[in-house]
Amino acid sequence: MTFFDLVKKSRSYRRFDASQAITKETLVDLIETVRFTPATVNIQPLKYALSWEKPLNDKIFAHTRWAGLLTKEEFPPQTEEEQPTAYILIAADTEVNANADTFKIDVGICAQTIMLAAVEKGFGGCMIGSFDKKEVSELMGLTGRYVPMLLLALGKPNDTVVTEDMPEGGASAYYRVNGVQHVPKRTAAELIVD
Repeated sequence: MTFFDLVKKSRSYRRFDASQAITKETLVDLIETVRFTPATVNIQPLKYALSWEKPLNDKIFAHTRWAGLLTKEEFPPQTEEEQPTAYILIAADTEVNANADTFKIDVGICAQTIMLAAVEKGFGGCMIGSFDKKEVSELMGLTGRYVPMLLLALGKPNDTVVTEDMPEGGASAYYRVNGVQHVPKRTAAELIVD
């Protein structure tokens, strides 16, 4: 698979095959990959809490909100068989640097790196910014000095997501039709400033 293919396949998946577990070893391997990413002035304040066991995953799932642009009719709640099989909570360690906001770019770089590495391993995921930060942090053991930044839900995708060129003057919001999620993307010509 080329890098271009990895990027195209790295979508926001919201339905998973819960029978396909992700192991602790796989999650550790993802962190081994992400530790080599660039970091603002190389401070590296980000830390990662991992969840791969169903009882904890179920508790975390209860504190997440999914697909904010879709109606309940377009995106009914996931069944237990469609929920993620792992989570990674990215948090800033304020003992490394007190200002967590300084590292928001690092969070994006690290999250995307993890997602690309997950796709390479046959998995996929969704970056979740809408979650109960205090509750999830406590469940995953990151309290006190840790500021939760982003939650990554991971699993074997059981969702069809397609990208399509955004029509001129079209809307950028993703939508679902017949169980398929459509994600409009601006064309390269529209992105390049002449």
